[in-house]
Amino acid sequence: MSKNGALTGLKVVDLSRVLGGPFCTQILADHGAEVIKVEPPQGDETRTWGPPFNDEGLAAYFSGANRNKRSIALDIRSDKGKEILLKLLENADILVENFKTGSLEKWGLGYDDVLASRFPRLIHCRVTGFGADGPFGGFPGYDAVIQAWAGLISVNGSPESGQVRVGIPLVDLGTGMNAVIGILMAVNERHTSGKGQSVEASLYDTGIQLQHPHAPNNLMSGNAPRLTGNSHPNIAPYDLYETATTPVFLGIGNNGQFKKLCNALGRQDIAEDPRFLDNSTRLQHRDELNELLSETLSDKEGVAFATDLLKAGVPAGAAMTVPQALNHPHTRHRNMVVEKDGYSGTGIAIKMSRTPGTVRSVPPGFGANGRDILGEIGYSESDISELAEEGVLWENPKT
Repeated sequence: MSKNGALTGLKVVDLSRVLGGPFCTQILADHGAEVIKVEPPQGDETRTWGPPFNDEGLAAYFSGANRNKRSIALDIRSDKGKEILLKLLENADILVENFKTGSLEKWGLGYDDVLASRFPRLIHCRVTGFGADGPFGGFPGYDAVIQAWAGLISVNGSPESGQVRVGIPLVDLGTGMNAVIGILMAVNERHTSGKGQSVEASLYDTGIQLQHPHAPNNLMSGNAPRLTGNSHPNIAPYDLYETATTPVFLGIGNNGQFKKLCNALGRQDIAEDPRFLDNSTRLQHRDELNELLSETLSDKEGVAFATDLLKAGVPAGAAMTVPQALNHPHTRHRNMVVEKDGYSGTGIAIKMSRTPGTVRSVPPGFGANGRDILGEIGYSESDISELAEEGVLWENPKT
């Protein structure tokens, strides 16, 4: 097994802040890429998004998307700051940024205007809210705002609750993953062409992309989705059921699984009922089926029974709390909680047989590596001190 990650040798200059961009670059860093996080003088704002904070004042929100990186804080709008950034890009493979569309161009650092000709092998990735063009082009985007515009809020919730925001920043995280995919596709293509290119991943496009199965259902039928709570518009039984303890989610995808469920419940009569013989009839009689299943599950111990169902080949999940999920034996076995030097975080989801990802360093303090990074690209100690005095290099956040 190699000690080097699959992306060892790639250098990333990360100008992004908040979540979509930083989540993208953390994935790249976890798999071996060298990532230099270039923060503005006031720092990535998620450094202040807490509590909770650790003993060093590091916000959990920031720490969740910024491990395995080094930090330097620069005013890249200044002439000397731009000069430093351009020096960093001389041997970089990838530049990731999520500035408002037109900002880099305004600062004389636009990809088409400057960077593409100066660094022809550079892959530029822009994470945007709504994309650079179109009726909403250039507008700032935030996860919940995109959830609203992309219709995700409209399909989440029940008739009783009304529309509800998805409880995780799904669009930000999905956009970060799309950015990773786009970057690596560009890296692969560069092996053939020798040329870099610009990659855009927008929150809006990702929000629309995530509308499965609601978008294809609507495009085929013309019908708008209805709020169905925990149930599925196309499948039954597919819902959350109360037990004597922990609720259990049943996700039954075919007739064989349904028969196994009924056997595990000791209710073969349900499987043989003409109302429930296949998915189509089960959907037509969803309410009656749910009533029967709820009655049968009411005396079960949720976690144990869901585990038994899995062993029997029935897709079932006990509705864990976040602490329960993080401490579950399977989570720990899969190394999906990692700890290093006082840092704890979620693990690396992509498992590589020869070149696994690793957590090599904890999330950096603000500008913690600035002097080292500048020294590596040729600045002397006196040069660095002068840059700090002039407000080009920042070692404490601007207030």
